[in-house]
Amino acid sequence: MLRKFIKILILLSLLATIVGVGSVAGVFYYYAQDLPQITSLKDYHPYTVTEVFAGDGELIGRFGIEKRKIAPIEEIPDLLKKAFIASEDSRFYEHQGLDFMGIARAMVKNIKAGRIVQGGSTITQQVTKSLLLTPERKFKRKIKEAILAYRIEKYLSKDEILFIYLNQIYLGHGMYGVEMASQRYFGKKTRDLNLAEMTTIAGMPKAPSRLSPIKNPKRSAARQRYVLGQMLERGFINREQLKEALLTKVVLVSKADPSAKTPYYTEHVRRYLEKKYGYDKLYKEGLQVYTGVDVAWQQAARRGIDQGLRDLAKRRGFRGPSRRLSDKIEQDEFVAALALERQQLVDSGVTVGRYSEALVVAVDDVKKMVTLDLGALKATLSLKDMSWAKRPQADGTRHPRARIKKPSAALSNGDVVLVKIKNVSGEVVPEIRLSLEEYPEAEAALLALEPQSGLVKAMVGGKNFQASEFNRAIQSRRSPGSAFKPIIYAAGLDSGLTPASIFLDSPIVYKDRGDDWSSAWKPRNYEQKFYGPTTVRQALIHSRNLVTIKILRQVGIRKVINYVKQMGFTSTLNADLTLALGSSGVSLIELTAGYGVFANQGRLVKPVFVKRVEDRHGEILEEREGVALGGLELSSLLPPDSKPVISAQTAYLMTSMLADVVKRGTGRRAARALKRPLAGKTGTTNDYFDAWFMGYAPQLVTGVWVGFDELKPLGRHETGARTACPIWIDFMRVALADMSPENFTVPDGIEFANIDEKTGLLAVPESEKTVFECFKEGTAPTELSRPVSSEELEESLFNTNH
Repeated sequence: MLRKFIKILILLSLLATIVGVGSVAGVFYYYAQDLPQITSLKDYHPYTVTEVFAGDGELIGRFGIEKRKIAPIEEIPDLLKKAFIASEDSRFYEHQGLDFMGIARAMVKNIKAGRIVQGGSTITQQVTKSLLLTPERKFKRKIKEAILAYRIEKYLSKDEILFIYLNQIYLGHGMYGVEMASQRYFGKKTRDLNLAEMTTIAGMPKAPSRLSPIKNPKRSAARQRYVLGQMLERGFINREQLKEALLTKVVLVSKADPSAKTPYYTEHVRRYLEKKYGYDKLYKEGLQVYTGVDVAWQQAARRGIDQGLRDLAKRRGFRGPSRRLSDKIEQDEFVAALALERQQLVDSGVTVGRYSEALVVAVDDVKKMVTLDLGALKATLSLKDMSWAKRPQADGTRHPRARIKKPSAALSNGDVVLVKIKNVSGEVVPEIRLSLEEYPEAEAALLALEPQSGLVKAMVGGKNFQASEFNRAIQSRRSPGSAFKPIIYAAGLDSGLTPASIFLDSPIVYKDRGDDWSSAWKPRNYEQKFYGPTTVRQALIHSRNLVTIKILRQVGIRKVINYVKQMGFTSTLNADLTLALGSSGVSLIELTAGYGVFANQGRLVKPVFVKRVEDRHGEILEEREGVALGGLELSSLLPPDSKPVISAQTAYLMTSMLADVVKRGTGRRAARALKRPLAGKTGTTNDYFDAWFMGYAPQLVTGVWVGFDELKPLGRHETGARTACPIWIDFMRVALADMSPENFTVPDGIEFANIDEKTGLLAVPESEKTVFECFKEGTAPTELSRPVSSEELEESLFNTNH
């Protein structure tokens, strides 16, 4: 009887096993019918981030849907691989895609919870889930995952699976893959990580946000200790390594947008790349982009613009406090917030040169002193350091000599104002002296390029990229005023004029058809004077409007417009005599490239930002010929679009005259400051709407524009020399610091002669004022000057000019 029972029991067990196996096989067969193909994993091609680099290799921008950099498996440290294996799948090298012990452990917990609370997923299953399936937590998805994991193990090697996993895994803060995470958290490549850093990253996949070393350092540290323990248990490290890792302080790098130093430049490059290569290539294909920007120069440009606009704001007058807090509770809240902000800064924010808001707490007209609160820290402001704070006039400007005579004329208790820390003394209780400042309203732009290569080395398109991404160096079209005159003069030189040609600086009137003179145009010089017989050189040095108009009229408007376009300008130009005074809107980049023609001996080189672009595999997609990746010109090559647009002789004559503008004319401030060979020209438009300074040394051309986005005056006497030139000087002082002074090259085909400046003819002993002038070969005067009265000369010139 017992034997019969045992036989029946064996048969039933066998039948149950067959049914069970058959059921499982049936389930697996059912779900295996509609699974994704795994062959695509052989060509693992995830989204990667495009990186943009400065001329010295510094990262200045990243663009991508997923922030990921691919790390080849052979470049990933062995200990980092083992850290992930110990943390995520300790039996990785033993199973065939499924860890049944792990699955059983997870199933018990899930059954107890009545829902899926834990997975027993292997690294292979995680790869499956990430690349081939949806992340939903359902049993049918787990079955599909198991089938695919088994297939993947048969199709790929363990190293291939680990390569995909370590580059695919999400590791918090938008970072994918170990290489990107390593750079984000520690500022290092994976190959440079220490064990403490490796185990910090390896502990994150379970819950990237909850275990982030940035958001939750304590949880991250606990998880790191767990990973280290697992590595010790598996024999991946010894106790000495464990001890050393636990004693190693994990130092995180601060999060910084790589484009923060070069925002306008980087954004321009991004637009260029998207236009040329398309959205997918830019944001998904991990381009490597090398640019010409010099980060140090870019920073100098930003500082120069910031200081220049702050100085302008003070010259325009004090617009009053940013706000007034009359309520004591409001004042206390403001001071507390200011103190909290200050305590988070280096030196508690007490750094000379730092700008800050402050609360006025006392105004003493007798002592001519104001006391302010910088955030639980008292400071003083003397009348001397706020005397400029006269309120603007109706036109929004202040008279240059207007000053206040007592502090209460500008400030009252409860005022919140902008100040700068001017001086700090005392050790225990710091004594802080302030200067009153004003928030800039105007905008500015700067662009600098190498004339020989066309490389744009610095570009700032406005005072604050966060407030306005509009790039005033490229997208804006503004009247250049007198900064446009050199183009007119160059056209004159190519139409038979010389620097010694004489024009009569005299009144002229132009009217439309008919006899109505009421609307006639009566141009004048800036000084509201007429200077009589004037050489072309003197006219440019002193920016004479009337002579420039006469040169344009003599050469011909249409001919000059064609000449301007030949020099690379694409903006629409006014086809009338106001063209001589820079009435047509042009961009800063156009004008800077135009001056580059003079600096480059007559050759036009299209401005270029991107030197080289590589795809994710290192294949070159584009490369600027004639430019080395270090930013230096290759002497054996010229950029492919470099072409002569004016003669080298014309370019030199213009440079010679523009050098005199800097030495003796409206650009004298630059010559005094930099003390090296320079050439340049100021520009100021009607009613002081725009201020320009365009200038160059042999190695670098830089242009600066200052103005308001909406057309309104910068202020009385805010000329290019006063407003734009100081910004240019501040930038060029840094940019030229490591360059030896060079003289401008004199090309073949130039001759020199001693000229009588009054007549433009060869000087004689009786000549009152002579100049050693340069000419194109064969164009120097051959006639000797003779004594002539001013009246005779003016009459002769009047007949000639008219």
